[in-house]
Amino acid sequence: MHPENLMYGVRYSSITMSEINEEELKKRLDPLSYAVLREGATERPFTGEYTDTDKVGSYRCKACGNELFKSETKFHSGCGWPSFYAPTADDAVKLIEDRSLAPRVRTEVRCSNCDSHLGHVFSGEGYDVPTDERWCINSVALYLEENPQ
Repeated sequence: MHPENLMYGVRYSSITMSEINEEELKKRLDPLSYAVLREGATERPFTGEYTDTDKVGSYRCKACGNELFKSETKFHSGCGWPSFYAPTADDAVKLIEDRSLAPRVRTEVRCSNCDSHLGHVFSGEGYDVPTDERWCINSVALYLEENPQ
């Protein structure tokens, strides 16, 4: 969709956390995307655009355009959100301990470029994937850059 790697007229690699203007971001994103990305909300399960899609391409952060996941690592987990077994690179995301559902401890996933909330990662659930991890990511936090056919 964006063959020149542009998002809203800005090159993906040029937007960093220090350059994100929250007011401009709020105007650019729909309210749910903003709430998820910048306030840590969660979209309802089985409602997201990318939950069941099999389109080929790169999943990027909707706030800054950072490449996060490839379609080759996406799998159908049945959990209600898009699931991946690994990010594109170790430094594409950062992980933070999440105790918001105490006593349960989860691992929050954030974009390493702009610090936006993406979802959570779980391990040891027995999915037949190479990493035994389920990166459960909100659709509204992502933008799919489809590969040209």
